[in-house]
Amino acid sequence: MSGKRFWVAMALLAGLLWAAASPGAGAAPPPERVRLSEVVRSVFYAPLYVSINRGFFREEGIEIELSTAWGADKGAAALLSGAVDVGFFGPEAGIYVYQQGAANHFVAFAELTACDGSFLVARRPLPKFRWRDVKGKTIIGGRPGGVPEMCLEYAIRQAGLDPLREVKLIRNLAFTATAGAFEAGTGDFVALFEPTASLLEREGKGYVVASIGASVGPTAYTAFHVRKDYLLRHPETIQRFTNAIYRGQLWVQRHKAEEIVEVIAPFFPEADRDILRRSVERYQKVGAYQAHPLLTRESFERLQDIIQAAGELKERAPYDRLVITRFAQRAMERIVEP
Repeated sequence: MSGKRFWVAMALLAGLLWAAASPGAGAAPPPERVRLSEVVRSVFYAPLYVSINRGFFREEGIEIELSTAWGADKGAAALLSGAVDVGFFGPEAGIYVYQQGAANHFVAFAELTACDGSFLVARRPLPKFRWRDVKGKTIIGGRPGGVPEMCLEYAIRQAGLDPLREVKLIRNLAFTATAGAFEAGTGDFVALFEPTASLLEREGKGYVVASIGASVGPTAYTAFHVRKDYLLRHPETIQRFTNAIYRGQLWVQRHKAEEIVEVIAPFFPEADRDILRRSVERYQKVGAYQAHPLLTRESFERLQDIIQAAGELKERAPYDRLVITRFAQRAMERIVEP
């Protein structure tokens, strides 16, 4: 080998060795951290936990930093302040912030649930229950102005009753105190989410007689939100986030309750597996898990109907300003298998 060829070969070899030894050579870039706040921890949100634990976010190049706000008001405050990047709560919070005149208001870009996720629980089995049966009865509900409480009132109104005059509603208890009050003897009915409803039922302390979500119908209930400035700066992140959510939704739609519980159980370390299974099955039965991330105009307007009927909304908010659908539509076009 001539001297010139030798030095060319050595230069090429040195370049290859340097590239192989360089940090991160040939490796995928580190995942992008996204700070996500969930409104509460609930089996109702199983597709989100599936997306995390099945690695769908990671495969989309996202590392989720999850926190629990324990309230839509707290979750909205965290998003508004910039403490989190994505807020997961009801679209009503976005409506309220928009109507307060915030320039950097929220935009909902992906929906997770299809309807209200609470159930009406009675003290004894009522196989022929009708909503008119609550006339003159006492129901432990939620806080005034909260969507679970407004959906409960809407279901009662649909039966031709005035929920504030013909039913006694207890609306001054904390979310975590309602089941205990019912167990202690307060009220004829209580509105509960899973897994609390199934737990009371297994213990013989209550019996699910109606799904509030199924009674009210498809409603924009819980969705992922970002501020307008984040939307403008990080559209690709939002798309990859939506892709991961849709993959989780598809996975939940195509698997049995037992399989779903195996994936989400780490998010509920103290929960009984049988109760988790019952909870998932109940949500599957009423169609509470949304099959896609597209938040439709119809479900958004239904939510505003409910809020307006409760006297909490003077002026309706524009769907096109508070909901963006292109990320969900692209995910649904591109993704077939979970």
